[in-house]
Amino acid sequence: MQRTSTAAIWNVHYKTVRLMKQSDYGLKPSQDMYEDWQNNYDFLNERLFGFELPNCLITLQRRNGTYGYFKAETFKREDGEQCDEIALNPSHYDPDQPIGLLSTLAHEMVHLWQHHYGSPGRGRYHNREWADKMIALGLQPSHTGKPGGRETGDTMNHLIIRDGTFERSANELLQIRPAMTWVERDMLNKETPLPSSTILDEETSAPKSGRRFRYECPYYEVCRQCFEGRYGLAVLCKEHQLEMTIVPRKKRRAGDGLTETLAIDA
Repeated sequence: MQRTSTAAIWNVHYKTVRLMKQSDYGLKPSQDMYEDWQNNYDFLNERLFGFELPNCLITLQRRNGTYGYFKAETFKREDGEQCDEIALNPSHYDPDQPIGLLSTLAHEMVHLWQHHYGSPGRGRYHNREWADKMIALGLQPSHTGKPGGRETGDTMNHLIIRDGTFERSANELLQIRPAMTWVERDMLNKETPLPSSTILDEETSAPKSGRRFRYECPYYEVCRQCFEGRYGLAVLCKEHQLEMTIVPRKKRRAGDGLTETLAIDA
């Protein structure tokens, strides 16, 4: 039986390629996609972690009900070198709200940080150390994805803290370039719900009648200006002349100095 040479196979491939439109042949979606994610990772690594994090392999996975996940030391080369994995779900990327997908990446980067420099919880558990790091970077943990959710647990979502380090960094990145070149077609052709990472001071769709809300200045830690009132008030901080925004009511826990977020409905 006569064997076909490699050169002959390549010749057939080359002739086929020549029949393709030049514009189609020039497309490199895989390269575009992974360059986008590596650039996003590098930017957040610099702004949020001071380039402290090692590189990882970013993959795209469609795990139901999951925006993303982190797995330690998933991949290995023949020379013994290992790397971690951050998996992201393209089905949840809303091109109208690109900051949401960047916050998912940052969420998983906190897991990577904890794996290398902290003490991860058992299994999928998001512990206090992880939650404190998230808050320090400008992401508020919430098991419901809404204000007032628990800050620790097995399944966790988050909200973006207004004018926190993450939001400022993400907005800076998006001023430079889009977060993604390629987006799922269905996400461009239909209305989609808000991503998991809504801005913390945006109000939820719960009934507002008869409820009182806590308002704070964006620079509350500096001026300590706050008050409680009905929904929809427009009040300026007298010191900073900035509009106060609704935040979850807070209670200081004795002993550890941490802040426990309580449900707004409480």
